[in-house]
Amino acid sequence: MTDPATHSDQHSLNKSYIGRFAPSPTGPLHFGSLMAAVASFLDARFQQGQWLIRMEDLDPPREPPGTAELILQQLQDFGLKWDGDVLFQSSRLEKYQGLLEKLQQDGLCFPCDCTRPQIKMMGNVYDGSCLSRASPPLTNYGIRVRVEDKLISFQDLIQGEYAQNLKQDIGDFTILRKDGLFAYQLAVVADDDYQQVSHVIRGIDLLDSTPRQIHLQSKLGFPEPIYGHIPIVVNSSGQKLSKQHFAPSVNTEDANKLLVKSLRFLGQNPAKELMLESPATILKWGIENWDIQAVPKLATIPEDIAK
Repeated sequence: MTDPATHSDQHSLNKSYIGRFAPSPTGPLHFGSLMAAVASFLDARFQQGQWLIRMEDLDPPREPPGTAELILQQLQDFGLKWDGDVLFQSSRLEKYQGLLEKLQQDGLCFPCDCTRPQIKMMGNVYDGSCLSRASPPLTNYGIRVRVEDKLISFQDLIQGEYAQNLKQDIGDFTILRKDGLFAYQLAVVADDDYQQVSHVIRGIDLLDSTPRQIHLQSKLGFPEPIYGHIPIVVNSSGQKLSKQHFAPSVNTEDANKLLVKSLRFLGQNPAKELMLESPATILKWGIENWDIQAVPKLATIPEDIAK
């Protein structure tokens, strides 16, 4: 699907900056996902870069029909215009399979039928037990990729330096689930490379996934994007806003108010009067005044602080 109102002035784009927003169509946009969209949009447009939309539709049982189309309509209603065609991950399964086979051929993967309770008994750090089995599982197994006992670090645009030892903190991790669905970590790495994404601005709930993605990027010979992780919005119980926690859909009739609220949550300083303007005017102000260094380094922001 191509947005009919995307940038027509393509020649003015900064070709070296490609950002993206990648929602899962498990429910409509809520305020937390809107804020992530706004942050990635503003950072891309401030840099005169491209802003892409990727629909992470890899889990059909959790995706109500029509949700992807609803999300795209909500983005347009908020004035968040993207470049090019929307990429649906469900169209990329053969590519993921090819990467999985490459990792297998390189001896970097192995089958594992460990259950979640078993992983919990390991202290939630997979201990490699399936590697030492006399014979591999034949049915009902997933595929894990091997990790190394070394520190992986990167400089986050918002949070600063972040480091993790995958062997000690995570263990060998899943790239193909037991139900045959490709895991997030493999798909996101494949698509960031395919779309030549240079900058990933997303929620801090994905910060500890980043070293796993860097590990896969290194094994597949992919370049490493620049990362920036914004605080996530939580409800009154301290839970991340999500469909699972019954987060309400954003009301596009309140687009101007919600955009200004997003700007405030992101550490920007819009005047109250801006709330009376159109989404296009608000976003124009946001682009011209965007300062990623002003984004709070907090992990969470209560939803009701700016009501």
